[in-house]
Amino acid sequence: MPEPIKNMLSPSALKEFAEAIKSVYSPFDIDGFCAATMGDTWDELELMARGRKISKTLGDFLPSKYEDAIAVIDKVVKVFQGFAAFSFPEFVIIYGQAPEHWDVSIAALGRYTEHFSAEFAVRLFIIANEEKMMAQMREWSRSDNEHLRRLSSEGCRPALPWGIALVKYKKDPSPVLPILEQLKADPSLYVRKSVANNLNDISKTHPELVVEIAKGWYGDNEKTNWIVKHGLRTLLKKSNADALAIFGLGNADAVDVSDFAISASSVTHGGDITFSFVITAKSDTKARLEYGIDYMKANGKQSRKIFQISEIPLKEGQTKSYTRKHALADHSTRKHYMGAHAVTLIVNGAERGTLEFILEEKQ
Repeated sequence: MPEPIKNMLSPSALKEFAEAIKSVYSPFDIDGFCAATMGDTWDELELMARGRKISKTLGDFLPSKYEDAIAVIDKVVKVFQGFAAFSFPEFVIIYGQAPEHWDVSIAALGRYTEHFSAEFAVRLFIIANEEKMMAQMREWSRSDNEHLRRLSSEGCRPALPWGIALVKYKKDPSPVLPILEQLKADPSLYVRKSVANNLNDISKTHPELVVEIAKGWYGDNEKTNWIVKHGLRTLLKKSNADALAIFGLGNADAVDVSDFAISASSVTHGGDITFSFVITAKSDTKARLEYGIDYMKANGKQSRKIFQISEIPLKEGQTKSYTRKHALADHSTRKHYMGAHAVTLIVNGAERGTLEFILEEKQ
């Protein structure tokens, strides 16, 4: 098993972090800080909880005046880039949300985001004062600094993984759209990935809106086209007809499928299942080839996961053969359960055949 990521915040890493603070702020009590942070429950805490504990404890060992504490942190970030420093934006959340600290806090997050993630922190400020914070996000979207432009999009994603959901924007994402419009052709891939992920978030609750945005954007330039394709990935996996049509993938009948076969009717847990098939184009077309695995779940029901094979242009009469191997070993994001499974071939959003197999325990 790989080392848990939370162990990057080890006692030695914490001491190194404390020594960096001491180097710019001589009154800092290294031993006291480390002891107070780790306490008796440290081993039980997961990554985010450890970061929060570091942030909270910093408030007892940095200057009591918030502005002075931020001044110390500003010096630390110039000499220390270790993993523990991701606690600094959380420090701003804990101690800097009062109205009198707002300007200092937002400026600090803008500085820190170049070194460690600040998109989790800005969400609390959006919730506290949406109008003021979203005005700041729009300003950041016009910045020359790619880190600030990325923060402007990533920070207002309705469903940022590991972050507090912005429930209001799940219901009505319209305040987010001007930021995405500003960044739709950003020169930085780092920023474009965030814009696409934001669109993908919105597509889960407002698919029609995202399809309309995509129709308006697609064809502008290669950068915007990449955002549209990546931003519609969930709708494409769901075989949304309007999303498929944007990319010329709406004609499933233009492709014949033959010789769809599976390697075995049963497979041992931890092994592989192999399937093959042949496609033939009945006319010039584009083909998006995917397959779905219907996994048996712990409750005895099946749940499908979609995997992409290829997306290719085809000439009339062109034939292509495919063989794919799919692993059925447990990993960090999937546990396999014994019983009936199935593999389904999907062409341009249309199911073109299903083959069942049984997953069995190792003997």
